[in-house]
Amino acid sequence: IQAEINYLGQLHHPNLVKLIGYCLEDEHRLLVYEFMAWGSMENHLFRRRSYFPPLPWGIRMKVALGAAKGLAFLHNAKTQVIFRDFKTSNILLDSNYNTKLSDFGLARDGPTGDRSHVSTRVMGTYGYAAPEYLATGHLTAKSDIYSFGVVLLEMLSGRRAVDKNRPSGEHNLVDWAKPYLTNKRRIFRVLDTRLQGQYSLNRAQKAANRALQCLAAEPKLRPRMDEVVKALEQLQEPGDMRKSTQKERHVNARNPSSDKPTAYQKPSASRHSV
Repeated sequence: IQAEINYLGQLHHPNLVKLIGYCLEDEHRLLVYEFMAWGSMENHLFRRRSYFPPLPWGIRMKVALGAAKGLAFLHNAKTQVIFRDFKTSNILLDSNYNTKLSDFGLARDGPTGDRSHVSTRVMGTYGYAAPEYLATGHLTAKSDIYSFGVVLLEMLSGRRAVDKNRPSGEHNLVDWAKPYLTNKRRIFRVLDTRLQGQYSLNRAQKAANRALQCLAAEPKLRPRMDEVVKALEQLQEPGDMRKSTQKERHVNARNPSSDKPTAYQKPSASRHSV
């Protein structure tokens, strides 16, 4: 909870959730965020269809772009921030399906000086963590980019990163999907069947190629997050891009004194996202 207060109290961007207030009093721990009417991307992709109708292709690409912009901002901040636990449950949507990243509990400052990585205990969510991070505990911004590739693949396929209910050989989404992503004739096997007729094969291939690049086994071969942003901008519907451009206002500063979260007193609940 302290990490979230530190980061969200100092970093401000249209694609980061706003921390309105918090409380740290004895055993009580409370965080209050701005209200995000449509909840998490995880709910829209994986909850029962009767409750959350499937998001169309255009909305999914809009959400992917917003998430990419949020990560790019963190990676390019004066003091680089590595999210470390990027996944669909940490992508929140407002009433217009604008994307905001939440849950900075595992975030870490990036390497400084001549260091190439941050050494840390391996934490995060299985299925999203980069292989080199799992193997060595070496954390870099490229670790986030691998996680973004997993999330983008979830958006394209409508499948969870790890799903033990799938047939043998399909439990791990990345391992199962990779062979199909490079073949235009086979890519349809990966794409969510609920999206049929909503996209061109050319756009689907471009999105799949970007996911594949983010999932490169060698970190140096993965693109930078700002490169991912540029690629996803090319996949947006014209109306969405105009709205996004008009709304974009980067506040590239830490700890602006005029917009600090409020410290509340006498809470009556444990940590909760509002």
